[in-house]
Amino acid sequence: MPLIHISLLKGKSREHIRAISDGVHRALVETYKVPADDRFHLIHQHERDDLVYDPDCLGVHRTDDVVFIHIVAGNWRDTPTKKALYRAIADRLSKDPGLRREDVQVIISSNERDEWSFGNGVASYIKEPEPA
Repeated sequence: MPLIHISLLKGKSREHIRAISDGVHRALVETYKVPADDRFHLIHQHERDDLVYDPDCLGVHRTDDVVFIHIVAGNWRDTPTKKALYRAIADRLSKDPGLRREDVQVIISSNERDEWSFGNGVASYIKEPEPA
């Protein structure tokens, strides 16, 4: 269950924002093999002065259409899978809603299986020992 934070400047249409969320989710299903119904996205829209970024860091030119996609996910995926995810997200978002690939920034924060509780106060990825 990746938890996705999508941050962008205020002013985009609901359709634009939904296209970003849909594209990220489809890329996760495709590359990370996330179940189709495993979708948890938090959308953060910021005022211009509250979204600070370098428009040319690392030789990538960004515009005010920049979108920051922060993915919190388990650390059990390898580097080739992560690279495939980056490509899939950029590919999908360049098609719909038409973002420049340079304006799609993805950050993955990995964690351990015991750091997830999907509810009920239970470590969801940890199998409890059977009672004796």
